[in-house]
Amino acid sequence: MRPRLIGVTSLVLASLCVSLVVFLSFSSAAYANQRLVVYTYDSFESWGPGQQFKAGFEALHPGVEVVLIAPGDSGDALARLIAEVEAGGTDADVFLGIADTQVPRALARGIFQPYDPALVPNLADVPEELIFDRTGHIVPFDTGYITLVYDSERLDPADAPKSLEELTDPKYRGKIIMMDPRTSSPGHAFLMWTIAKYGDPGFVEYWERLAPNILTITGGWSEAYNYFLEGEAPIVVSYSTDTAYSVTYDGTDRQRVITPEGEGYRQIEGMGIVRGTDQLELAHAFLNYVLSVPAQELIPPTNWMYPANSKAAVPENWETYAVIPERVIYLDPQEIEANEARWLRLWATAISR
Repeated sequence: MRPRLIGVTSLVLASLCVSLVVFLSFSSAAYANQRLVVYTYDSFESWGPGQQFKAGFEALHPGVEVVLIAPGDSGDALARLIAEVEAGGTDADVFLGIADTQVPRALARGIFQPYDPALVPNLADVPEELIFDRTGHIVPFDTGYITLVYDSERLDPADAPKSLEELTDPKYRGKIIMMDPRTSSPGHAFLMWTIAKYGDPGFVEYWERLAPNILTITGGWSEAYNYFLEGEAPIVVSYSTDTAYSVTYDGTDRQRVITPEGEGYRQIEGMGIVRGTDQLELAHAFLNYVLSVPAQELIPPTNWMYPANSKAAVPENWETYAVIPERVIYLDPQEIEANEARWLRLWATAISR
């Protein structure tokens, strides 16, 4: 009986192989010469996991080309997308990297279309606390904390500011690098933090006191952090994982995180399907891929944010060097939506006085 069993098994295996070849050929043919255009921010595309996401998704979908377009920080990329959609059309199918504080503006403009949760099954592994968009347009893919970071070789740790209020002390004149909240998601988050801390209109007076200590306000995080690394100023608005980054890549804890009075502002980054895309199936597949464990575990060591998928692991040294603030500050997106335009105008006036 064994020869016959082997023969039957061989026939079955041969049949399965033929079926697999036919399936892969069909899948390749179905996606042949298709493009999925993903708008994102510059650091995600250049040294974040962007290129690895592109390669990973293309390997799973033969015949598909993922095109990453990163015109600047997330605010710049979002502004471009909004302008294109409102002008009549865009090549973008997916936007990846919208901060939760930016979502109300995008939703008010009708930039994204609702996603189908059944087509994003990996969303089931994202904690409920990260699902910040209850309208069903934006899916979270990572999270982190906006804090202050200082250069311990240019500023004695004993002299590092211990509160947002201390940051206004004249001894820090010209020693702080900030980002523009109109174009930068970390800059926007820091502004929201000051509003949560000082209230409205109290935050205006705070920024008036802070303004003399700001060396420069850049359009995006990458530019600001490069100035910081080049020694232009010893304090920068950045992320609570920066020491872990410094230890991993530079072998030093020179860049150190400050959580003023134990605080940090939670930032959740999301992704959504652009209204009007003709690649709806692929767009859903891309969202689901980004939330898969293999993709999510690429985020901590490249984008230096925490994964949204609770099953994804983070590097071992994060327990020592990545900081989770004792008090997480977070403004409700609906409050931001109702006040953002006015807040940005007040901020611009405050720093120009």
